[in-house]
Amino acid sequence: MPKPLFIALLLVLPIILAVATQSGWVLILTVALLLIANPIIRTIRKARYFRSEQFQDLKQEIASVVKEHNEVVNYVAEIRSEGAFELGASSTGQFAHLATFENTSAWNNRRDRNVAEYAPHVHNASLQIVRNASQDPIKYLMKYFGIKADQTTLMDVQRVANDIARLEEAVGNVRSREAAITAKIAPPAFIMEHYAGEFWNQIGAHLSPIQVPYPLYKFQYTSAGGNTSQELKVDLNTPTLEALSEILVEKIRWAKSAAGQRALMTARLRSYIKERDHFTCQQCGISTAEAPYLLLEIDHIMPVSRGGLSTPENLQTLCWRCNRSKGAKVIA
Repeated sequence: MPKPLFIALLLVLPIILAVATQSGWVLILTVALLLIANPIIRTIRKARYFRSEQFQDLKQEIASVVKEHNEVVNYVAEIRSEGAFELGASSTGQFAHLATFENTSAWNNRRDRNVAEYAPHVHNASLQIVRNASQDPIKYLMKYFGIKADQTTLMDVQRVANDIARLEEAVGNVRSREAAITAKIAPPAFIMEHYAGEFWNQIGAHLSPIQVPYPLYKFQYTSAGGNTSQELKVDLNTPTLEALSEILVEKIRWAKSAAGQRALMTARLRSYIKERDHFTCQQCGISTAEAPYLLLEIDHIMPVSRGGLSTPENLQTLCWRCNRSKGAKVIA
């Protein structure tokens, strides 16, 4: 039953019947019957919709889109399972688990609402450090989480940056596909509101719970008595990772190393290569013009591991399938 109609009946019909019969019990009974009838009617409408010829025709029509969608979802899961999204850790409180703390104060006004958090991604610091870190997060992230300016760290940063960038694009692609499928079928609003899971089961594409696992680092200040607490959060998303890469490259001056070359692969450069290649896979020739939700990636023609540089002439656009099959091979 459409919500506006249900609300109108719920408000008007009991009043009319109660006035006509002059009985309060009729009012109560009518409201109860309406509340019971609404989900029953909704279930009947749902069954009728899923059996309709229109839904079955549309379901067959988008079968190929659904197949592609599910393959990309699996690709996202593959990236997620293979990635390791760790860069550094804080040593504060690393042995806190070996002790047991208890506030034994007998005063009625004791305050311990804010309790310090001890974890590898949390640095417990003074209030001044928390505030300074808000002004220069990269500097303080490196200093207090043991992120050293050396080649090994730069390679780790680039590994995480590459996995995060691929996940961002792949997850965004999946969400666009899901939105396109929903728009194409254009289900009634009550279907998506109450039966979204069954809807996707019927279609054969399942909404993916996969999220981009941004490493989250915190600078945290908690007063001794627990009265106050302040916290600064730093997400290692693509802009943060690219800024960290640039600083590391400047500090270690290894711009021509493999790690340095990966550091040059910024979001801006990836976008430029896709535009230059007209959003077309340079191996199989498929483009976003014919496949609007095509997932494209940037590939080093001569792999970085074999001395390739992150220069436009050594970069090409590949669809995710061609890029995955190419690996570190050089294709003439």
